[in-house]
Amino acid sequence: MTYEPVIGLEVHIELQTQSKMFCACPVVDSVSAPPNTAVCPICAGHPGTLPVVNRQAVEYALRVAMALECSINPVSVFARKNYFYPDIPKGYQISQYEQPLAVNGRIVIETAEGEKAIRIRRVHLEEDTGKLTHVSADFAADGETDKRTTGESEKGYSLLDLNRAGVPLLEIVTEPDFHSAEEVRSYAERLRALVRYLGVNSGDLEKGVMRIEPNISVRKRGASELGTKVEIKNLNSFRALERGVAYEIKRHIAILEAGGKVAQETVGWDEARQATFSQRSKEDAHDYRYFPEPDLPPLVVSPDWQEAVREQLPELPWQVYRRFVDQYGLTRAEAWGLAAERAAAQYFDAVLQATTAGIRTVYAWVMGELLSLLNAAGRNFDLSPVPARELAALLNLIADGKVNQTTAKAVLAEMFKSGQSAASIVTEQGLSQVSDVDLIARLVSETLTENPAEVTSYRAGKVTVANWLFGQVMRKAGGRANPQLVRAELERQLACSG
Repeated sequence: MTYEPVIGLEVHIELQTQSKMFCACPVVDSVSAPPNTAVCPICAGHPGTLPVVNRQAVEYALRVAMALECSINPVSVFARKNYFYPDIPKGYQISQYEQPLAVNGRIVIETAEGEKAIRIRRVHLEEDTGKLTHVSADFAADGETDKRTTGESEKGYSLLDLNRAGVPLLEIVTEPDFHSAEEVRSYAERLRALVRYLGVNSGDLEKGVMRIEPNISVRKRGASELGTKVEIKNLNSFRALERGVAYEIKRHIAILEAGGKVAQETVGWDEARQATFSQRSKEDAHDYRYFPEPDLPPLVVSPDWQEAVREQLPELPWQVYRRFVDQYGLTRAEAWGLAAERAAAQYFDAVLQATTAGIRTVYAWVMGELLSLLNAAGRNFDLSPVPARELAALLNLIADGKVNQTTAKAVLAEMFKSGQSAASIVTEQGLSQVSDVDLIARLVSETLTENPAEVTSYRAGKVTVANWLFGQVMRKAGGRANPQLVRAELERQLACSG
């Protein structure tokens, strides 16, 4: 019996506006900011307070929906999602339900079989909840149970931070179009690239500003009816996402093959155990009693407003990717490695436009030598101490024969460290390439005279010795000799009868 996974995704994206969705409180980093310092009566749910829609949040949401090729609803409605939980002080969450902001979009992902379109069911706005931190009874700095609770310290306690409550949240819901963990990861990577390109979210899964929740079921291959659905939470990296989905698929298949039934539930991902664990049963679907938010009018997005937002859209990551493949001849992996980060793609384009070096050379230096230095320094391309024009100038020095590859790598390292230009470093340190044919001939002759045994080995048929001799000549020249001239002269002198 063969089984087929069927997976849909819900992704929550915090919109990086200056203020919250329905009040003037600032949006702060929920990880580093002191708890409960960005809270007002509106986001704390005090009776009698009235919400006001954040226009910037709506525009950010429109950017994403348009980039996903969604149909924008000219009129959408906010609704109250009613449920009781400590992190939602009003007793309800303002969301959208029957009339969301946008519907029927798509995003194209790369799979092992080629490109695949994933359908987007809906994109809607809502407010985020507060943040609960659960502290066990064992936790205390001195090994003692923390006594700050009132008579419940032996059971542990929970801390509530409302800094995140009311932060603009965009929910993107797909159709169940995924059939593998790899497809899920590909979608998530492309969606993160998109929100970064659009400037609406940092894409930091680790901080929870982008939360991905797969809904997984497994059915017999060829069957039309879906299996029992399980939702996974606590997936704070792409690796955790892929492994969590793969684990659940295997778990479902094992249960079905053993004749069992999969329980409908929400599970969490345990990174240490590399396994999921049950969080709560979902046998009974929640009745959230949605009804229109009486304190907010319908959200009207006029054609003029839509057009103004559409005109601001940048070149999207998959458009950059396709350009790099079609125009530059990069492989799919190379193209996406650049296109996934807007700053990297822009840097690559800028270097390419300012140098006479070829595409392969530019790619090797941007994604090889420079990226290595950036990673070691914990920096991104937008914080590179080597501007694109300066890397282009260095590549021009190589193309013009003024420095060789080995010297250029040392020059780049110095540029990264000091911020100096390539030309000034080469001049100040006397690193210009040696192309004097008489000098090179003398260095080769000296090297062969000093290493008669290696010369004899070469002439006896051990041709690989030539590479060692080449290295000795370059060492004599301080690494600055023109390697093409050195190799040609070395071959000429070795070919002479000994």
